[in-house]
Amino acid sequence: MSAGGGGLGTPRALPSSGPRALRDMPHPLAASSSEEAASELTPSPDLLLPRSFADKDLSLPNGTPVDTSSPASSSSLLNRLQLDDDLDGETRDLFVTVDDPKKHICTMETYITYRVTTKTTRAEFDLPEYSVRRRYQDFDWLRNKLEESQPTHLIPPLPEKFVMKGVVDRFSEEFVETRRKALDKFLKRIADHPVLSFNEHFNVFLTAKDLNVYKKQGMALLSKMGESVKYVTGAYKLRSRPLEFAAIGDYLDTFVLKLGTIDRIAQRIIKEELEYLLELREYGPVYSTWGGLEMELAEPLEGVSACIGNCCTALEELSDDMTEDFLPVLREYILYSESMKNVLKKRDQVQAEYEAKLEAVALKKEDRPKGEKCVYSPYGFRDPCLNLWAA
Repeated sequence: MSAGGGGLGTPRALPSSGPRALRDMPHPLAASSSEEAASELTPSPDLLLPRSFADKDLSLPNGTPVDTSSPASSSSLLNRLQLDDDLDGETRDLFVTVDDPKKHICTMETYITYRVTTKTTRAEFDLPEYSVRRRYQDFDWLRNKLEESQPTHLIPPLPEKFVMKGVVDRFSEEFVETRRKALDKFLKRIADHPVLSFNEHFNVFLTAKDLNVYKKQGMALLSKMGESVKYVTGAYKLRSRPLEFAAIGDYLDTFVLKLGTIDRIAQRIIKEELEYLLELREYGPVYSTWGGLEMELAEPLEGVSACIGNCCTALEELSDDMTEDFLPVLREYILYSESMKNVLKKRDQVQAEYEAKLEAVALKKEDRPKGEKCVYSPYGFRDPCLNLWAA
């Protein structure tokens, strides 16, 4: 099957899981042996780096050299990544923890704050240790700032803010602890990132006692920039999206679709397991009571009751494992995919703005009278239509 998806022999997929099977889609980072796939995934000439830039030694703010070479395959990319737990503590110079959730009841609202403790030896920090309290919207502000200042980086996802009323109590100890763990993982991922950890907004988040002062700054500028980009790219359609980014977008769409299907099936399984667990817990005492009435059948009935109790224990453990271990990881995959989609969307907005400006320049050149010439001067020449000076 070719990278474009037009080959024969495509396996039949489930009606609810999309028109194509995920395994039949070429991974955007995987190398293909066919010439057709290789030509489709070849970067466009506009994206190739100049020789002077490619030969330049790049380094991160902390002095770590940057490897600009692309991985040959998805497996080689994964081999270059490290899990959060595999990082050596001796090489770290920034430690962040989220703990001690507290409930605050005010006249207008009720909310939860978390203590964020920072220990560091970096020169960018004035003190070696900080302790501040943050609420969920502060974490959301940090992530938005990271997306604005680092638009080409994949920002770690936050746990979802909104919950269904009547289904989950957002002030219950279980929910608060689950969110605390997710927020703690969010900050640890940023602290371990070689670029995001040096972001000035991250520094402010970890050290500022009153974060509202920094939140108010830049709100007007942000709204103006957002309106400007929306005005330029709102009604504009890309002329030609590079094939490598189109392949990544198609892969993400199918990947999210498959994960969504798995998520719905897993939640349904957990719901049915819990309903079955309630029924089993009712059956156990029935057999015990029956064994007390029938002395001749007391031993086998007690055995059935004990067996039902073991089934209840095993089923409860299975449900807890899926709820605490499987579903959160699945949701993280979905949120990470959405984050990558946002990065691609921002890249498309930049391309749309660039193409719109090129078209505007071309139209102005076409509208220029044929007899009118550029005005030259010792400092250069002036284009009468564009009203620009050029050397």
